[in-house]
Amino acid sequence: MKIAMTGSTGRVGSRLLPRLREQGHEVRAFAHRLADTEAVEELVTGVDAVVHLAAGLRTSTDHEGVNVHGTRALAEAAVKAPLFVHISTNLVYPGGLGRPAAEDDPAAPGPEFGEYARTKALGEQAVLEAREEATILRLAFVYGDGDPHLEESLRWASTWPGHQRLHMVHHEDVAQAITKVLDTGASGIFNIADDNPATAVELHLLNGLTPSEAVQQDFDPWQGIVSTNRAQKVLGFRPRYPSAWAAAAAGVL
Repeated sequence: MKIAMTGSTGRVGSRLLPRLREQGHEVRAFAHRLADTEAVEELVTGVDAVVHLAAGLRTSTDHEGVNVHGTRALAEAAVKAPLFVHISTNLVYPGGLGRPAAEDDPAAPGPEFGEYARTKALGEQAVLEAREEATILRLAFVYGDGDPHLEESLRWASTWPGHQRLHMVHHEDVAQAITKVLDTGASGIFNIADDNPATAVELHLLNGLTPSEAVQQDFDPWQGIVSTNRAQKVLGFRPRYPSAWAAAAAGVL
């Protein structure tokens, strides 16, 4: 498959690109600004799919220019491409739902989530306005393959209650989700995350640190919870169903 990819030098793109090429895909990696109309047109001409990873994330970024206007320009230029895969974030959901966010919930992040979340929600809207069909993947917090994201998570987790959770997804599973879209041609909005969100305590442990007293609470959210690290390392034990949700999906409850 001929694929045009933006954001190939970013944390997700740099790990996705070799995986797609190993699968035999012909990938055009885009190194220009999305405002370069001629380069964008050349990028998407004659491709089977567009995978749009480029995004403005940091505070110094022109969030509107990259996440909204650039995304709209790319989606409009790629209108003839059979598949358009737009990589978004689970931060587009509003807080206060009282349950896990689902794809049919509005992409209406509160101001506390910042410009990145706000403009990513607008970017999704731009894609859906430009194309009759598109695929939007809302990624949880991406980690793995030496990505410093996991260490950076402590910027927030060090001040969180010990039981507060962060939903995450490994780079390998991001690639898996994108590959499944390419294989099936499925369109729509999909949340991409692992089965078990990590707590603030677990984020410290994953980084090789002992949680500070600042993230402990009066009650113990860990009563009855055990580590299976030794069984995994010594016995090679791996749960076939990593969560009750996985068992439910397999129809074995």
